[in-house]
Amino acid sequence: MSTETKRKNIGRNISRMRELRGMKQEALAEAMGVSQQTVSGLEGSYEIEEQRLAQIARALGVTVDALENFTEESVFNYFNTFYDSSSGGNGMINHPVHCTFNPLDKVVELYERLVKAEKDRADALDKVLKGK
Repeated sequence: MSTETKRKNIGRNISRMRELRGMKQEALAEAMGVSQQTVSGLEGSYEIEEQRLAQIARALGVTVDALENFTEESVFNYFNTFYDSSSGGNGMINHPVHCTFNPLDKVVELYERLVKAEKDRADALDKVLKGK
């Protein structure tokens, strides 16, 4: 019987976490400011230095601990804690909404468009009145 412990492949954990987050290597590379080839190399690594691991974790939106201790079983346990719609509930899962835009910026943009439309309409009315 062998007392050797199997080496953890941190790169595989990064790859699986990236896939679960719905990211491609290119997107992770862009978030980290490196090339896709660098990400590919990292995902094949057994060991990664702490600073680089922290950078990857930030880009994936997870903790370093989550990357180091990732298991497929933990993912299933996480998802199994949600309320299942087949048990008579409404099936709603409470996830925070992560906007890809600033809602306040959209309000300002819409307001500016409204003001411009009103100015255009006022100019058109002035032209009609001056023409009479």
